[in-house]
Amino acid sequence: MAEILLRTDVETESDVALDVTDADEGKWRILIHNDDVTPYDFVIMVLLRIFRLSPELAEHITWQAHTLGVAPVCTRPRGEAERLITEAHTAARTNGYPLTFSMEPK
Repeated sequence: MAEILLRTDVETESDVALDVTDADEGKWRILIHNDDVTPYDFVIMVLLRIFRLSPELAEHITWQAHTLGVAPVCTRPRGEAERLITEAHTAARTNGYPLTFSMEPK
């Protein structure tokens, strides 16, 4: 089995603005979007390692995204949500996958 690269210590440019004020912090829901390319096991690994979810919850969210097209992952303050999404996108792109996360105000 090939080793999957998952580097979260890499600084990258992001399409998500990271300069936020306290007024912008509120709670934001992170969503995961299904695609036909990213392997199921890779999605679970990202949810485990970056979002720190339990194996059971990671599996449930992955299945929900797979069957419904999108699934809620967690709710965090805006700055943290943006950081987590950036880390997840970096891990996915590093491995050649289009895995996508988004966020919405809660």
